[in-house]
Amino acid sequence: MEIKTDKFTDYAQKIRELKSEKNAVILGHYYQIPEIQDVSDFVGDSLALAQKAATTPADIIVFAGVHFMAETAKILNPHKKVLLPDMNAGCSLADSIPADKFEEFKKNYPGYTVVSYVNTSAAIKALSDIVCTSSNAKQIVESLPADEKIIFAPDKNLGNYINSITGRNMILWNGACHVHEKFSLEKILDLKKQYPDSKIISHPECERPVLLVSDFIGSTSSLLNYVVKSEFQIFIVATESGIIHQMQKACPHKKFIPAPPNDSTCACNDCQFMKMNTLEKLYLCLRNEYPEIIIEEKIRIRAELPIRRMLEISQRLEI
Repeated sequence: MEIKTDKFTDYAQKIRELKSEKNAVILGHYYQIPEIQDVSDFVGDSLALAQKAATTPADIIVFAGVHFMAETAKILNPHKKVLLPDMNAGCSLADSIPADKFEEFKKNYPGYTVVSYVNTSAAIKALSDIVCTSSNAKQIVESLPADEKIIFAPDKNLGNYINSITGRNMILWNGACHVHEKFSLEKILDLKKQYPDSKIISHPECERPVLLVSDFIGSTSSLLNYVVKSEFQIFIVATESGIIHQMQKACPHKKFIPAPPNDSTCACNDCQFMKMNTLEKLYLCLRNEYPEIIIEEKIRIRAELPIRRMLEISQRLEI
């Protein structure tokens, strides 16, 4: 009997064959489309993906995510080929902090330690003392002396949240993620009325009013762990809707409702950059070994140190 396949199955099979042939690894972010998540060797948040990128034995790293993530992998693996399916897959948060303007901003705060979010360009990381992710931002900040003067960049919402839970008074760069700023508090509360037994779970990049009504706040991996362990059955999820694929796979009997944005025509909130990657682009990228991430060596060397500091602190905290 002939086995019928669709284009996704066909591309997925070709990708698996090429991975084996080229000793390549595919690192996929939780916000990628389900078909890409399912063909990835490892799916995770920014911290977990950075950790995998730092230790992979693969010769080629295909980063199914956005540009700053692939840059981070290249910074940690200068002698390996790092590929990105769509070079236009950027990040509104990373774009909110031009390196030249941030360098001028730093001059206003001499003696301050710069903690930069991983959602930044290599040039910003090169201007930083230590990098963090949403998974470890609290721990990274608390690893510094209580009286340390800190600049936190670029996400003002995450920075405000960390200030509120640590008692710090970090200077914040005025940046934000276009996805997490679009959530409608009014619509989230309407959903809560429809599903009174639901739990609202949010990413700390969301604006403060959304965080204040949330039952749990955490990084994408923390949100996933929370729903897996929770006894509750219905969740309103205030982060990029791609994570719901993993939540549904882990908890098929539970209900996950994407928190709606202010745009009344949308039922969920997707990152336009994350969704630029497709299975076809992933296949072509691996087949052609292009587009390839290239970073000026001077910047790469300076950017590597704050990333390594983050990884070392994270490892120390896990022990």
